[in-house]
Amino acid sequence: MLDPAEIQAIIEGRHGDPFRVLGPHAVPRDWQDDAWLIRAFLPHAESASVILESGEAAMLPAGGPGLFEAELDSNPGAYRFRLRHTDSEWEEEDPYRFPPVLDAFPLHLHGEGTLYKAYETLGAHPREHHGASGTVFAVWAPNAEAVSLTGDFNGWDDRRHPMRLRDGGIWEIFMPGLGQGTVYKYFIRSKVNGYRMMKVDPFAFAAEVPPKTGSIVWDTTDYEWGDQEWMDARPRTDPLHSPMSVYEVHLGSWLRAEENRFLTYRELADRLVPYVAQLGFTHIELMPVLEHPFSGSWGYQVTGYFAPTSRHGTPTDFQYLVDRCHQAGIGVLLDWVPAHFPRDEWALANFDGTCLYEHADPRQGAHRDWGTLIFNFGRNEVRGFLVSSALYWLDRFHIDGLRVDAVASMLYLDYSRESGDWVANRYGGRENLDAIEFLKRFNEVAHAVPGAITIAEESTSYPMVSRPVYTGGLGFTFKWNMGWMHDMFHYFRCDPVYRKHDHQDLTFSLLYAFSENYVLPVSHDEVVHGKASLIGKMAGDEWQRFANVRAFLAYMYTHPGKKLLFMGCEIGQYEEWSEERSLRWDLLQFHFHRRLHGMVRELNRIYRAEPALHEVDHDWSGFEWIDFRDVESSVISFLRWPRDRSHSHVIAVCNFTPVVRHGYRIGVPRPGYYEEIFNSDSSSFGGSNSGNAGGVTAVPVPSHGRAASITITLPPLGVLVFRGPGLPREDNGEKV
Repeated sequence: MLDPAEIQAIIEGRHGDPFRVLGPHAVPRDWQDDAWLIRAFLPHAESASVILESGEAAMLPAGGPGLFEAELDSNPGAYRFRLRHTDSEWEEEDPYRFPPVLDAFPLHLHGEGTLYKAYETLGAHPREHHGASGTVFAVWAPNAEAVSLTGDFNGWDDRRHPMRLRDGGIWEIFMPGLGQGTVYKYFIRSKVNGYRMMKVDPFAFAAEVPPKTGSIVWDTTDYEWGDQEWMDARPRTDPLHSPMSVYEVHLGSWLRAEENRFLTYRELADRLVPYVAQLGFTHIELMPVLEHPFSGSWGYQVTGYFAPTSRHGTPTDFQYLVDRCHQAGIGVLLDWVPAHFPRDEWALANFDGTCLYEHADPRQGAHRDWGTLIFNFGRNEVRGFLVSSALYWLDRFHIDGLRVDAVASMLYLDYSRESGDWVANRYGGRENLDAIEFLKRFNEVAHAVPGAITIAEESTSYPMVSRPVYTGGLGFTFKWNMGWMHDMFHYFRCDPVYRKHDHQDLTFSLLYAFSENYVLPVSHDEVVHGKASLIGKMAGDEWQRFANVRAFLAYMYTHPGKKLLFMGCEIGQYEEWSEERSLRWDLLQFHFHRRLHGMVRELNRIYRAEPALHEVDHDWSGFEWIDFRDVESSVISFLRWPRDRSHSHVIAVCNFTPVVRHGYRIGVPRPGYYEEIFNSDSSSFGGSNSGNAGGVTAVPVPSHGRAASITITLPPLGVLVFRGPGLPREDNGEKV
């Protein structure tokens, strides 16, 4: 007989060891073989029987409402229930007849924070178990008294399916009959303060469309990829010496369908992929597609670290989008947000009644600026959760790289905090040592994926962000150059008459350009909420604003560093970006906008075609100033070298005033013909067509410390790019 307290615990759904009570159990008998007792909690049935291979046995009430049991003379083996309620009759499997599913070793690794593919263990996984098809569910909640699985399949009754506790505070249950598309949550009954809450699965692979929040069972292992050629070539590509021109995209507002509807992932594959390929970008970077409840967060307040947002379709649909990108020769980068997460009570916050994922001390666990919570990077299981999330996107979705958001907020304990509102590290310093160690480990594990890259959005002067961990760095492949971006916007806002006073904005970045592996970003953050669109930042009338944008982009593409351009900048959109509406594609019917769009395509073509513009981005040997001292004219000129200097070099000359300058002489490495391969003032781009008729010939007239020089016409607010002859082999020097 069951103890009355246990009966009550089962009925109330708070029994911490339900498998000890429910399911089949041997009952010793002195006078003959053991009997077997099957006990079940079936509050949705009026009567029940057990269907056995040998027949059917009635179940009797067992001491409490909804409790039934049947005594058998032998081991029942596999069995089912026949249930009845009023005029209905149906059959069900008993989840409590199945043995444990999870192996002990992954549970041990989870506890020590080294289960880097925890998504293969935790979460919801359709599978066969002891001859039955179903789904195994597993969740980490070490401070729970009991955890129950709920969903449409049990009427969201938090008493019906309590789970089995395993080592390390992981709860599991195998649910026969459940498969892909099942909506579910976990009901957590905490040991602490009587906390009770219905929670989504931290490892859910899919979720309901917001504002609904249910987790959904989805198998992300069975997609048939068509990108093998891309994946085979990726490890052989050196990202530091290859062209990288990134188109940053917010999928929800790049283009909307009828009645302002979101495009699906498959519709985006048909429209976004050809567009990016036509413009010549090498990569797209997706603002976070990780599931998030509030669209106004742009995806940066994540509740589903393993689920592509359902706003655009299923995980399979997202895999299709990435696949199509790769087949078109386009890499896919994904914004990933390990710095913080929202306070929604149904998600990670206070998950098992305690600060499981976040710091308990608000001086360490609360982000003041964003109203979010900060991960406890010192906890093994939390580090494993985040590293597993990163690997999941690289593994299951073939993502080519992760851009890590808000790295600066992770590095410093006093980030955006007043004195007294932060806790020093064990040495008395401001560096977040746990977060730093996490970032290093994340980068080591991510770079073990063939060809994968990582990019830091880091806005401070923290050293060696993009240097390998084994040399003392954080281990990122690249770092966003936020300083260059802010200097450029400050400069181009200035009326050209006064630009000579801000000449250092043009040149300062070259003092540190090779201290990191930089990406030059024009990101979403800079064209939203009062910051003005890219063209809105420019000085002058309409003609000058477009000329300034063209000059800005041409300088960006010739400056050392990889490139990133946010959507809409390429069409000269006047309005600031808003996540609530589509880009202004109607602007392409107008002359200036259409021709700016064409210039971006041409910049991408030249950038990819000229090794000098991308092969040596991160070393001084790829760059030489010709002249940065012509402050009065606001003109700069410089050289870009390829790795092999016997190949063509490139010269860029930038005039940032609306004055045509005739007979402007600059020094060049050697005599020969210098072809003008790009002119931002070309009439085909909307300019005045001032230039040099396709090229000039260098003469042996010394200038700028060089034995040869060219005399050129500089267009107003224009950038010229010349391709010069390679050096003779004997003068080539060492390759980079």
